Amino acid sequence: MAEAETLIESLSADYVIGDKGYDSDPLRKQIRRRGAKPVIPSRKGIRHRRHDRKKYKLRNVVERFFNRIKHYRRVATRYDKTDPNYFGFVCLASLMATIL
Repeated sequence: MAEAETLIESLSADYVIGDKGYDSDPLRKQIRRRGAKPVIPSRKGIRHRRHDRKKYKLRNVVERFFNRIKHYRRVATRYDKTDPNYFGFVCLASLMATIL
């Protein structure tokens, strides 16, 4: 959960979409403090919280995109030693994934 909080610190968004694993009161409070609305379904056994189902379905589009660029072995295994080189190939893989 600490990594999610670190990512949200510099976030500027209207909505933060996450899966059930990110359902926690501290994370939801931090999202609201940043001026965004959490779109996170409730975990089983925890009180039911409402969320925007249409926006939550968009999460699947992002996950499918990441799955597609991970087909490039160089992205999935992070062979590049420097961040700029890795980022460059992620950009190239993203371009290839959208074209093909």
